[in-house]
Amino acid sequence: MTPKNRFKTNPVLIFLTFSIVTIFTASFANADDISGQEIMTTVDQREDGDDQISRAIFVLINKRGQKRIRDTLRLWKDYEGREGFDAKMINFFESPPDVKGTGFLSWSYWNEDKDDDQWLYLPALRKVRRISASNKGDYFMGTDFTYDDMGERKVEEDQHTLIRSEIYNDTDCYVVESVPKKKGYIYSKKMTWVNKKQWIPIKVDYYDRKNRLLKTLNTDWQLISGIWSWEKAEMKNHRTGHRTIIEIKEIEINVGLKESDFTERVLKRGYKGK
Repeated sequence: MTPKNRFKTNPVLIFLTFSIVTIFTASFANADDISGQEIMTTVDQREDGDDQISRAIFVLINKRGQKRIRDTLRLWKDYEGREGFDAKMINFFESPPDVKGTGFLSWSYWNEDKDDDQWLYLPALRKVRRISASNKGDYFMGTDFTYDDMGERKVEEDQHTLIRSEIYNDTDCYVVESVPKKKGYIYSKKMTWVNKKQWIPIKVDYYDRKNRLLKTLNTDWQLISGIWSWEKAEMKNHRTGHRTIIEIKEIEINVGLKESDFTERVLKRGYKGK
């Protein structure tokens, strides 16, 4: 018997060879030795400044291609746990005339068990309406974003699992599945494509409570003063065919916004500037 045949028929050598190949292959398969929780925590902790002011143009497009445009001013402030808050955000609608003066205020809390507080000011009624927990699944001002989408969902509220790595739009991404820990949430899960280099989410799939694909969010980002911020985002509702495009312009970062800029009083009268 030749040495070549002895190698093929020797079970010990076969086992050792198989084990070495398996370990070598596994080391490459697990090159991204990171968990879904770690990925989403890194995304959440990415530097985004102390506060921001920007102009957001909402373009609402129905399945027939008809468009409606909303011009808004957005203020956002990061708290990082100070006074129990995660972040505060306020939006003012400046055009068209039928929505001018409408305002939306959201307070997100550091405690993951505490729901966001949200208010909507309707100038025609001269009244501030509080958004109840049961209405968080309603769509915001005719867009494809729910009131819940407009808030700040905390990483700890979901169970995150790294599903795979793949190339999306020529970008190397982690694909992470996020499943809510509590029952009754408006989505059964989200799938997020995270850019491995910048740690920014460039795509999110939203699934309804029956685990059917409901919406997809695609985002383009821009680097402003060393901070990655939205440049353009598109949310598409697969069920209705409706789309919402948001174009972010005139971004200012670390401008020194005050706590008093995020109150019901400002919501009613509008932002008067720094």
